[in-house]
Amino acid sequence: MTSLFTSESVTSGHPDKLCDAISDAIVDACLAVDSNARVAVETLVKGKIDKGLIVLAGEVSLNGNAPDYEQIARDCAESIGYNSLAIGFDSTSEENCDVEVHITTQSANIAQGTQAEENQGAGDQGLMFGYACDETEDYDGLKGKYFPLAAALSQRLTRRLTTAREDGTMPWARPDGKSQVTVEYSEDGRAKTVHTVVIAIQHDSKLKDMFDGDENKELEYVRDQVKQHVVEHSIPKELLGESYRLVVNGTGRFADPGGPYADAGITGRKIIVDTYGGMGRHGGGAFSGKDPSKVDRSAAYAARWAAKHLVAAGLASKCEIQLAYVIGVAEPVSIMVESFGTGTLPDAELTEKVKSVFDFRPSAIAKNLNLLNPIYSPCAAGGHFGRDSNNGTFPWEEISQSIISELTS
Repeated sequence: MTSLFTSESVTSGHPDKLCDAISDAIVDACLAVDSNARVAVETLVKGKIDKGLIVLAGEVSLNGNAPDYEQIARDCAESIGYNSLAIGFDSTSEENCDVEVHITTQSANIAQGTQAEENQGAGDQGLMFGYACDETEDYDGLKGKYFPLAAALSQRLTRRLTTAREDGTMPWARPDGKSQVTVEYSEDGRAKTVHTVVIAIQHDSKLKDMFDGDENKELEYVRDQVKQHVVEHSIPKELLGESYRLVVNGTGRFADPGGPYADAGITGRKIIVDTYGGMGRHGGGAFSGKDPSKVDRSAAYAARWAAKHLVAAGLASKCEIQLAYVIGVAEPVSIMVESFGTGTLPDAELTEKVKSVFDFRPSAIAKNLNLLNPIYSPCAAGGHFGRDSNNGTFPWEEISQSIISELTS
């Protein structure tokens, strides 16, 4: 008997992702001033007919002059494509957008336990998960990702929606959009084919004028364009059978104004989109807007890094690692490896190998993964994991042959 599993992703212009992008842009700006900056910033956006609103709230401590938070927020939203009230949001002027800044310094009680040193304590208590599997390894363009297939494909679709809009392939498209992919699995648990693809893409309200106002023909056009330039461009041909189902703009129309006008956005509201599409567990803490002293972010990256190495080393075909921390304490309170019966060694032995090879103290994670650099803005959309690492981005996705040798020795 076959089974189905579904994951989703959202574009950079989704209102929640816009907030993640602004929060991460602030993190990067602060780390550019002080690599040991402490940052925890949340963003809220809401579009209205006559004026948009961006609210920034949180805590920042850094050695140097604070960046211009308001301008960072405006520039970030504009770069994503929100430069018109007609679309649903315009961040480019005070006339069209208010920005409220409510950022204070970090609590002294938290700061005293998280100073930059070798045994720097965790910035908070909490539990984090890292996950990896070999589902992507049979397909060109996906090899080396060691990632759940439905999540990998849904991420590719939303990144392609953005690229096709920005390069003019689909000039009628807007920043806001979503994807969803359902993968069919065979009885032995192996990914077999793509069963259903769902795409929602905001579009120019005047697009129907190309078809004399006929909204059915407009939808048919949007569907054909998305099928050609997004779906069949992004998903390997061998996964798209003749019978796969494609749903585009299921309500019939997703026209301007959309984005923050249609739905308010808040930082940290897409944690499953950010991680494994539901295939792997999540500890609950969001990533964006946080510097690497916050183990919600850095330890989740380290757990993914370790899990990916275990699978790449051939020690398991599916692996999940849980870490847990106490605020102000450097060493994790617990480390657990789960291989779901796919391990070449018992899970207890895999756990001991991970403990002996990886250092999960916050300072060691930051050092080994170069997390004190301003590398976070690219993470805000398209997923934090299963990405290509280059130019210092997504260092937790890099595979080290020396680490594999240590794990297999």
